Amino acid sequence: MVLNYIWIGFFLVAFLVALVQLIVFQDVEIFSKIVESTFDMSKFAVMDIALPLVGVMTLWLGLMNIGEKAGAVGFLSKIIGPFFSRLFPEIPKNHPAHGQLLMNFSANMLGLDNAATPLGLKAMQSLQELNPDKETASNAQIMFLALNTSGLTLIPISIMAQRAIMGAANPTDIFIPLLISTYVSTLVAILYVGIKQRLPLLNKVFLGWIGGITISLALLVWYVSTLSPEGMALFSKIFSNVLLFSIVIAFITAGLIKRIHVFDAFIEGAKSGFETSVKIIPYMVAMLVGIAVFRASGAMDLLILGIEKFVGLFTEHTEFVGALPTAFMKPLSGSGAKAMMVEAMNSYGADSFIGRLSCLFQGAADTTFYIIALYFGSVGIKNTRYAIPAGLIADFGGVIAAVLIAYLFFG
Repeated sequence: MVLNYIWIGFFLVAFLVALVQLIVFQDVEIFSKIVESTFDMSKFAVMDIALPLVGVMTLWLGLMNIGEKAGAVGFLSKIIGPFFSRLFPEIPKNHPAHGQLLMNFSANMLGLDNAATPLGLKAMQSLQELNPDKETASNAQIMFLALNTSGLTLIPISIMAQRAIMGAANPTDIFIPLLISTYVSTLVAILYVGIKQRLPLLNKVFLGWIGGITISLALLVWYVSTLSPEGMALFSKIFSNVLLFSIVIAFITAGLIKRIHVFDAFIEGAKSGFETSVKIIPYMVAMLVGIAVFRASGAMDLLILGIEKFVGLFTEHTEFVGALPTAFMKPLSGSGAKAMMVEAMNSYGADSFIGRLSCLFQGAADTTFYIIALYFGSVGIKNTRYAIPAGLIADFGGVIAAVLIAYLFFG
């Protein structure tokens, strides 16, 4: 229901803003731009997102089926089970969904988007099997979506690479501030949804895992901060890809040990890849076109201008407002937010306060509306309940943390 109103709002607001520009400012091209954006984004949603996803989905759902039949996913679920049982009490003990969730989160943290998406879709399908109301998001699905939209990333190699391209003196200087920002976003997601679902968060298991994760992140931050920019890029490349391929080899090896027919298991799981990819196309087209219309009409620019005027009433420190286009675009479009980040660095300088803060905004959260449309669309969820507010609140927590940390490190 919320997604329905938001989607309608994109079009209505865009129409009103465009109408004002046509009547008041004589911008005769505005409606042409909007209509053109609908065709461009429709093509982008199918050709650049849905169709390329078919191959990736086919590969990873096939590998996941091997892992499930070999017991590897179940083994992972036993390890992470005590912690996930606090966040996802609806999932039975030792259920394969625990292992699937873990693999999805791990791929996201390592920035392996191509692997994270099919793993996440597989996890969502498992959660849907446990969902008693097939058209309404379950508590477990909402927690899963909130954690995904919080965008926890350990090594933001793509952002650092973009900073290097834009001529930053030290492209990696945003690493520690960004890691802190995205971690805050994730904690906000867990706390908001946990409180909303009345989960017992103040217990030894939950606090122990959170403490352990915090310490592990701190050690990783310390180690990576000692590396040169070239060393950091090399470490990220080797660590991420070795871990990912090791999972593939572990699944196949486990299949051989269990004496299952590995190839047949792969084919069996891979068959659902095409079906799932085709199923999400209408959801992707609808959401991305709504976002494109909102942006092309100039409504996003007006929103930023209004916020700048409002903030100026209370403080002289309005420098951060220049970076807000990236923050506002991120929940709507990952590619759009990246374009905003590059534009900020190009306009103000890669080493400027606004340039660096834009990078923090880009990495502090994820594309909330895209993720919700993708994952819920893949299983036919129509009533998203409070999944969208949860994702946006997590994004907002990351934005606030990014602003404060940017002033602390670069202000």
